[in-house]
Amino acid sequence: MKSYIFILFLLAAQCLLAQVKPAQNPVIFADVPDLSMIRVGDTYYMSSTTMHMSPGLPIMKSKDLINWQMVGYAYDTLTTVDAMTLNNGKSTYGRGSWASSIRYHEGTYYVTTFAQTSGRTHIYSTKDIEKGPWKVQSFKPSYHDHTLFFDDDGRVYMIYGAGKLKMIELNADLSGVKLGTQEQVVIENASLPAGNNIMLQSEGSQLFKVNGKYYLFNIVWPRGGMRTVLIHRADKITGPWEGKLALQDLGVAQGGLIDTPDGQWYAYLFRDFGAVGRIPYLVPVKWEDGWPILGVDGKVPETLNLPASTGLIPSLVHSDEFSRKKGEPTLPLVWQWNHNPDNKLWSLSERKGYLRLKTGRLDTSFFLARNTLTQRTIGPECTGTTALDVSKLKEGDFAGLCLLQKNYGLVGVKVINGQKKIVMINAGSGKPVEAPVVPLKGNKVYFKAACNFRDKADVANFFYSLDGKSWNPIGEQLKMSYTLPHFMGYRFGLFNYATQQIGGYADFDYFRIEDRMMK
Repeated sequence: MKSYIFILFLLAAQCLLAQVKPAQNPVIFADVPDLSMIRVGDTYYMSSTTMHMSPGLPIMKSKDLINWQMVGYAYDTLTTVDAMTLNNGKSTYGRGSWASSIRYHEGTYYVTTFAQTSGRTHIYSTKDIEKGPWKVQSFKPSYHDHTLFFDDDGRVYMIYGAGKLKMIELNADLSGVKLGTQEQVVIENASLPAGNNIMLQSEGSQLFKVNGKYYLFNIVWPRGGMRTVLIHRADKITGPWEGKLALQDLGVAQGGLIDTPDGQWYAYLFRDFGAVGRIPYLVPVKWEDGWPILGVDGKVPETLNLPASTGLIPSLVHSDEFSRKKGEPTLPLVWQWNHNPDNKLWSLSERKGYLRLKTGRLDTSFFLARNTLTQRTIGPECTGTTALDVSKLKEGDFAGLCLLQKNYGLVGVKVINGQKKIVMINAGSGKPVEAPVVPLKGNKVYFKAACNFRDKADVANFFYSLDGKSWNPIGEQLKMSYTLPHFMGYRFGLFNYATQQIGGYADFDYFRIEDRMMK
């Protein structure tokens, strides 16, 4: 009897083990580039890049390094120059705020970034990273790919640059460069461990101090090779620094070090993965002779000794019925506007249960239209669906669902000579091509965009429906491509803009996202 019970116990244990799935790389199959990470107690916080989006500089948290959720943004508005507000024909696609640095020091959280758009280095600080408020400081110049670092002696530094890495010391309150100090070169040629034939010089600095030694992480791209992790170490922050090539696999690079409460070490990095964007990976780290050794036999593992992901919905992207209960935020954190919005021209209160996008000026370009509301696409597959009431569109208005990147795709309703038409535009070739229009007799219409990022297939199909049940394909399949002018993975977007008259509006009933391709 005892042996029988023991056998049952073993079988049950095996079943439980079989059900426990390890975490997999990539840990986030979505555009979360330039990640910077800290651990405070048993909680991890991560900042990332969303450039021209507003609000910006997203903050995420996790308890296990795998399952992340949005907790806020460091700023609502980076700057109000024309390029950020889409005024006077200007935009800042691919720019805005770039790589950030997140740090925790003596009870305060700091997140810093830099922007060509403002020409400044921006410092955001708070005692409560999840609720704020954030204190805002900025100063010139814009220190490229800087890493913020608080040393043990209370001094504060930034290391920055590309190829030739430099350092400046900041005031204790981070209000600017410390008076009487000058920038100094800390590494003359940081790319050297990867050779002399370099296509992208060493950048993306992130500095750490472990057991009294300084470790500086950078990314470099040898010509004819792939994105590569470099690490330099030194006994003093001023050097001398010795460097080595730390990881060269799959192009997984740029990031830094993080440890767990139980003493495990990982490198957090990201990989360019086509149209979905730059996606985060974790790589195990072990220490040998005072160096962090990245990967498993020099490779990025497919699985990790961490809890499995529960999915990116609803923590990083999620559906929205546009219904709000008392006390709920007007817009959930998954949403970001394409550039600074005009807050007078959108509402969730004018018609309960709907997002209303109103027109207030004339635009000639989808890219220059304000108040396009976006959230990330996710891999390996996803579908976004919306329904909208177009009864109040005016002549020349265009409203609908888009996949936003330079080579965009969109489907919507346009009023042409007093008649509503369903229009699909495919800019996958780099030039917009309009599909044959479909007359629309009613005032409610449904749109869907289904994306396939699996194995970098990078294709999407668009559909429309008159009842939300029977779907009709429209236009040619969109071939999606990651382009540097936009420097961002494709995003779902809801848009409405005027080309002839102002004062019209579109009412969006919902936006729904699923992690599969729907037909």
